Amino acid sequence: MRAAAISTPKLDKMPGMFFSANPKELKGTAHSLLDDKMQKRRPKTFGMDMKAYLRSMIPHLESGMKSSKSKDILSAAEVMQWSLSLEKLLANQTGQKVFGSFLKSEFSEENIEFWLACEDYKKTESDLLPCKAEEIYKVFVHSDAAKQINIDFRTRESTAKKIKAPTLTCFDEAQKVIYTLMEKDSYPRFLKSDIYLNLLNDLQANSLK
Repeated sequence: MRAAAISTPKLDKMPGMFFSANPKELKGTAHSLLDDKMQKRRPKTFGMDMKAYLRSMIPHLESGMKSSKSKDILSAAEVMQWSLSLEKLLANQTGQKVFGSFLKSEFSEENIEFWLACEDYKKTESDLLPCKAEEIYKVFVHSDAAKQINIDFRTRESTAKKIKAPTLTCFDEAQKVIYTLMEKDSYPRFLKSDIYLNLLNDLQANSLK
């Protein structure tokens, strides 16, 4: 999670009281407090934006569709399947997108991005393995990676050695660690989130029309 920087005003200490050293600092403090309040409101705004996003991504939510065999239509039964296991959720492309949006709201989207990158890597042709392995390692695994995943030192070092002679399984160990992290940490919260529950409720309501 990324912590927001908090601006702390300088204070002159007096017995039993605190005074601002400069009236301008009080103005600065007010702005800081306002910024903090805006930060706290962000999750609500995100929830509204996410609901709008889901409605645009799944047009039938507004049109009151009924259950269909079409691959392009998401049903309430399908979304309910996501609650059975993380495996069920990630096996569905829309599920990946919705879960990814939830992780983004928690500032941990690198986890699903890495997991998906690993899944794609397993389909890579042998002559492209070195280049692709190096790219994934630099983006997610390296100690200075821009989207560094939360894995232990031993797994990080083991992965670094494996990509020197890359195979289709060189990221399996790290991928398993991240999958377990999502399964035990983020996934249970996702099932209780407004993002998931609102989507499910909308689909169930529209399936009755």
